[in-house]
Amino acid sequence: MTTVLVAGATGSVGSLIVKNLLERGADVRALVRGSSKHKLPTHPRLTPYVGDLTDGAAALQPHVNGVDVVVSAVQGGPEIIIDGQRELLRAAERAGVHRMIPSDFSINLYGYGYGVNVLSDLRRTFTDEFDSSTVARTSVSIGAFPEYLLADVHEILDPMAGTFSIWGDGTRPIDITTIPDTAAYTAAIALDPGTAGREVHVVGQQLSMLELRNEVETASGRRWNLVRKGTLRDLRAEIARRQFTASSMFEYLALQYQIAMFDGTASLRDVRNADYPDVLPTSVAAYLAGSGAAHFAVPETNWRQNEWPTAV
Repeated sequence: MTTVLVAGATGSVGSLIVKNLLERGADVRALVRGSSKHKLPTHPRLTPYVGDLTDGAAALQPHVNGVDVVVSAVQGGPEIIIDGQRELLRAAERAGVHRMIPSDFSINLYGYGYGVNVLSDLRRTFTDEFDSSTVARTSVSIGAFPEYLLADVHEILDPMAGTFSIWGDGTRPIDITTIPDTAAYTAAIALDPGTAGREVHVVGQQLSMLELRNEVETASGRRWNLVRKGTLRDLRAEIARRQFTASSMFEYLALQYQIAMFDGTASLRDVRNADYPDVLPTSVAAYLAGSGAAHFAVPETNWRQNEWPTAV
């Protein structure tokens, strides 16, 4: 039986990774803060371990002794994504862990360089730690979460105005995967030893922004007026303008994700869905017909500014 430790096990992604690992027969250790332990389900193969990435490698090592794979689903700033995950990696090295899946779960972070996206830079900086590590990295890239892409922070869907806004011509396919599907794929990848040292790309559906608008209109039963906000060059200029005037990175972060998606640099490559045929991803239409229908409400409130987003 494979033993997997999941850090961030009570978060939106981490809790579902735990659920899927248990369904696949894994022995799961959930690394959680003491204040979050009560959120874990009761299961004979789930063991809570109370700790924090900021505790340091020495304190974390007992939690990872005997573990085959570490999955990090933590979120936060550099003190978590870089420093905290580094301590978890050091603990894994000391314990002889074979593989670690860092908290990427996003667009193809490695398709573009530094300076394009604040959060991508944090994750890429941590990734450099694996160059000298005995632990093999397995990176999971999934594209954009529709849960965030269609939330108000991305300024695409405006239920009150009845508008659907795009930058560029809207014809390039983008990668979209729901949070539950991301967790299902991650659990399967965690239990696949053949992914050691690899970047694994999986996706729910690929469609253009214009096609996404069509899906939104079909699901909502209403017309959404198309607003063309400008070219990709205009988008880059808008990002630069907001960076200059912003009091918080959250004022331009969503646009940083969009430019990488819309210019193709963040597109997934060599998609490996076929390696995990038992994961049946949710189509955008099915998502919008279910929980995604909340995006059509006025006002949209499923993502609050100044929270650390899980991904896009």
